[in-house]
Amino acid sequence: MPAPQASLLAQQTKTLFAAKQKELQEGYEEPTEQFDDAFAITEQIAVPNAPTNLLREVSLNKYHVDAAKDISDKLEAYIDGVSKGICGGIDNWMKMTMITTVIINGPVGMLTPGGVVGPPLGPLILAGSPMATPMEMKYTNAIANAFGAAWQSWSAGLMGQLMYPAFAAFPGPMAPPTPNIPVPLVTLSSPGESMLSPSTLAKQMEGNLGDPEAAHAEILFECLAKAFGTVFQTFKASTMVTGVMGFGPIPTFVPPFVPVGPVVAGAVIPKPGVLV
Repeated sequence: MPAPQASLLAQQTKTLFAAKQKELQEGYEEPTEQFDDAFAITEQIAVPNAPTNLLREVSLNKYHVDAAKDISDKLEAYIDGVSKGICGGIDNWMKMTMITTVIINGPVGMLTPGGVVGPPLGPLILAGSPMATPMEMKYTNAIANAFGAAWQSWSAGLMGQLMYPAFAAFPGPMAPPTPNIPVPLVTLSSPGESMLSPSTLAKQMEGNLGDPEAAHAEILFECLAKAFGTVFQTFKASTMVTGVMGFGPIPTFVPPFVPVGPVVAGAVIPKPGVLV
């Protein structure tokens, strides 16, 4: 199964954003009573934007409607771009990540915290995200760094069981490299997953940005974090931990008196490509 789907992350983020019904300029008031007189009748009342538009126009003045549409389109394009960066970064992370520390006794291998080792996610997100303008760079860095720190906390804390049934009673002095029984990633737990909770992740983005007055930042981060929370749970349920090659000694193997025995203090061979 591939990484979280960028199209799904982007669409859910935009749906959550549009549902906020945020006006382009909150608290707007017309400057004078003669404001409408400055425009032709056809400009004073225009067809409002669709409800799916991310930002609401402050009035039906044509220029207000057009401005809300134009800025919403640019914001949608940014959400599409940063969603591709996040999901593409995770996809690359999956391809390079290894499981290095599993202690195998009998058929059970215990993955311990620190046993999942992969590259930093933040730079992988930055490599594929919008960076064309100073504002895009500012927002993208805040997002990538927040995801990178939270992802590291989650992945480094992963722990759980991997199963090697043949290692319960193996007929030999040493069990050769053998793949684990594939299990969903969701069966592993991590105390660091709290860092990926929507509220924590959004606050981290805001802190990284360091600009409480930045345009639409708070709602963007909130919606992106909530949308990611949904696709992340799907990602965990659909991603398999497989091909983790375990091996180990059978110290009780003493033929012909004891022709089989369990693996004791076995280990794994680190290799990428175990998350699919």
